[in-house]
Amino acid sequence: MRSLPLPLALTARLSPVVVLAAAGWALSSGPFAAPQAAEHKPAEEKTENRSASAPSTSTVSKAYSAAPAPCESVAKKTIESLVPGAKTAGKEIPSTDSELRRTCSWNALKGYDYRWLDVSYEVMESDDAAQKSYEAHLDKKSGGGAVPGLGDSAYSVVNLTTEDKQQTREGVVIARASNALVMITYNGSDFESKKAPSTDTINKGAIKAAKEAVAALESDKG
Repeated sequence: MRSLPLPLALTARLSPVVVLAAAGWALSSGPFAAPQAAEHKPAEEKTENRSASAPSTSTVSKAYSAAPAPCESVAKKTIESLVPGAKTAGKEIPSTDSELRRTCSWNALKGYDYRWLDVSYEVMESDDAAQKSYEAHLDKKSGGGAVPGLGDSAYSVVNLTTEDKQQTREGVVIARASNALVMITYNGSDFESKKAPSTDTINKGAIKAAKEAVAALESDKG
């Protein structure tokens, strides 16, 4: 099974932010800046002894067969804290295969302070496939750091971009739990000061959402 690309909604954020910065208060999407990747040591994968007569499909163990509801993966209290003014129900982005790939988005502009949060799940055919996809994400990036105790392996990165003197800071957390990937994207801007939230604010917010999303995945197991 081939890993699907990241949500298309994430790639169309940069231009609307410029419009928001000019208007000072109009609500729109946030930018997507290419994140940097963490130093990573691949987790060891267990290999199963296979009988020559056994069909190959019988040896593939999948902890998760479907993605959980992403809009229910983060507590309402957390949404209110990370994305002030957003509808806590969130908005699920249409997917070509909602069994395997699901994403929910929250965004709001409160005063001049803008926040955007995405929670995505991707369920793959095996732990090995998920591990390879996880490593492929790391290969495309540099920097960042590991997030201990989150899934089987996880990393976070924070990136600052500036467009027409408007700063936007974005944090990305990717975690692997068995045969599933969980991705969090969290960013923000202040359209009055043209400054972005601190690295600590964005990083901690993204990690908090990631921990809840992974917990939701694990509780939905089986």
